[in-house]
Amino acid sequence: MIGRGLAPDFPADAIAQAWQLKEPAVDGVTDQRHLPWCSIDNDDSRDLDQLTVAEATPDGSARVFIAIADVDVLVGKDSPLDDHAQQNTTSVYTPARIFPMLPERLSTDLTSLNPDEDRIAIVISFVVDRDGAVTSGEVGRAAVRNRAKLAYNSVAAWLGSGGGMPKDMAEADGVANQVRLQDEIASRLRTRRHEAGALDLESTETRAVVTDGRVSDLHRDEKNRAKALIEDLMIAANGATARYLEDKGLPSIRRVVRTPKRWDRLQVLAKEVGDHLPAAPDPKALSDFLSRRRQADPVRFPDLSLSVVKLLGRGEYVLTRAGDDEGHFGLAVTDYVHSTAPNRRYPDLITQRLLKAAMNGGASPYTTGELATLATHCTKQEDAAEKVERQMRKSAAALLLSSRIGDRFDAIVTGASEKGTWVRSFDPPAEGRVVRGFDGMDVGERVRVRLVQIDVERGFIDFVRA
Repeated sequence: MIGRGLAPDFPADAIAQAWQLKEPAVDGVTDQRHLPWCSIDNDDSRDLDQLTVAEATPDGSARVFIAIADVDVLVGKDSPLDDHAQQNTTSVYTPARIFPMLPERLSTDLTSLNPDEDRIAIVISFVVDRDGAVTSGEVGRAAVRNRAKLAYNSVAAWLGSGGGMPKDMAEADGVANQVRLQDEIASRLRTRRHEAGALDLESTETRAVVTDGRVSDLHRDEKNRAKALIEDLMIAANGATARYLEDKGLPSIRRVVRTPKRWDRLQVLAKEVGDHLPAAPDPKALSDFLSRRRQADPVRFPDLSLSVVKLLGRGEYVLTRAGDDEGHFGLAVTDYVHSTAPNRRYPDLITQRLLKAAMNGGASPYTTGELATLATHCTKQEDAAEKVERQMRKSAAALLLSSRIGDRFDAIVTGASEKGTWVRSFDPPAEGRVVRGFDGMDVGERVRVRLVQIDVERGFIDFVRA
């Protein structure tokens, strides 16, 4: 982390500030504690950034409310805590330890929307009509109370009728019906985005399973219905936030994925499976192609998703002024900010301050020059954090494979450039470099490789073509 410009430890003045802070009073804001709010997150999540609730209307539409933890109320701009958060810009998640952007005194307590605690939140609300169109976005501050802390896997199993109702859901009046309604609303939103060309990809990230201090396995994080529910609601909330700031005449930092530079390789991948993509980059055509492949070959679809993600390129933060329309190619949206995770992402905290200025009719707390600089910095630090996380995942994978030198693996090519060729084995899902026999390999190709060397400290896994 230090080598990549990230601070693993909090400075003394930030720690001192964190311990001096008191839980903010919930006076002077709209009281929405009576609503059946709930959180849905990872099983082990303790930094709860958002709650959701929805209300159906007689015309078939629904109003959705997203409560976002008010972090700015305790982390003032240019304070010691803010300085550290601005340096790292994100929490860093490794198999061995989490390095939070804010001290746990805040991120898992005072600014976390914990169950059965009264909290102040920024509430983003919007209407979703029968066709999945989002209208009537509003933003305000409110007092909220989390009625049930739910987890993705158990909620997904319940929604799919494959599991019983989660205990916390069963004990909270109205929450079960809420989740059903939100799932239906999310489906409308998803359908409309896919019709516009949003890409339906599956995650290929791996998570190290650590048992008694040892890496015992690698699991691939798989998408499920509950994750999709939250993802779709958050995308809608981020869009509503962007439009609200634009309507108020304030600039913002938006997240964009530009048109893919390796569209030619995507065309080759489509041709190899008997399909077709047009000559010019087209998100709708790519979305339709992915839908056809998911139906035709669901077993290999995650591998195709990985190839598409690599070829699309990375997202970045950019300063956006009113009238700018550069968007997010993969989500098929032109108005997308990060606003829903201020405990663990600094761009979301910046957006929160901009929203407060807009609500109060004031000027932006940042100049456009400052926002442009921060956008570039946040992109750089997010890249650095992902490199740290990826290196640590590779170190965990190297530990797991340390006794398997000489073994052969089925794999898929995940990177091919002048810098080198990389593959990911299928079982276990470990990524490494091909150090011999890589001529002619390209992204998306399935190959057979043999493990020849590992370096745990550096996270190196070396294969040769078998």
